[in-house]
Amino acid sequence: MQKTYKPGVGRKPLKPDYDAATILQEQMQAAVVLYEEDNSLQSIADALSLNPIKVRKLLITAGVYESETADVVNSAFEAKRGIPYKEALEAVATQLNLSKASVTSYLPYKKGVYFREDCDRDQISVGAERLRRMRQRQKAVEALLSSHDEQHLWKCVTAFQGYRFKTISGLPFSYKIKTGRNGEPTKELWIDRREGSNCLTWSSVLLALGNIKGEVVDRTKALGDIRGVTYIYGMFYRFGLIDVPDEVKEKMGHTKKRKK
Repeated sequence: MQKTYKPGVGRKPLKPDYDAATILQEQMQAAVVLYEEDNSLQSIADALSLNPIKVRKLLITAGVYESETADVVNSAFEAKRGIPYKEALEAVATQLNLSKASVTSYLPYKKGVYFREDCDRDQISVGAERLRRMRQRQKAVEALLSSHDEQHLWKCVTAFQGYRFKTISGLPFSYKIKTGRNGEPTKELWIDRREGSNCLTWSSVLLALGNIKGEVVDRTKALGDIRGVTYIYGMFYRFGLIDVPDEVKEKMGHTKKRKK
């Protein structure tokens, strides 16, 4: 005899107060606070009793974690939109020679709603806005590597405002472009290093650009005896203008090959 069930009657949840979305949001907020205090992924994981990979994924979802690998994976995945998730995952894994688990670990927990490129920032999610910045930065880098001139370097510098760079010793820093009294941007970079801020002039950046000799630059002074050269070194490495020794790459958090 077939049993009949009353509408609304079913198996009671084992944990009626459990809210996965709320817990995920709380974990993400806690991870962001610790990350902005310059804690490592491992130390954040230890503090929150989480896996470091999950911590990284939380930070990517929050839009605060930036690395070359994360940028490449998300750019490749973004290019596959319109096809089923599983197929896109397999295609990106094959393209980048990564496991599907590795690709997934660099994707945010929830993909944002996609909008056209020229829509206002307040119309898109944090994740979608980060993807937009990522695409703009990638385009700026590609243009700079195809033509090492002042104009393309400035566009690259502009695109990377707020990006989390690292010095040769692994210390994080970011910068923003100063504005004049008329509200227009000047060609001065305000370096933010928490314990203090420094001003980096555009003439110093151009001087270092002209001092690049060879592919691998093993020390900051090789770019010249320039004020703020330690920051320029980190910027040039991320832009792909220089390569650095392997032991330095470990401190700076990513490996990057210079394009000829």
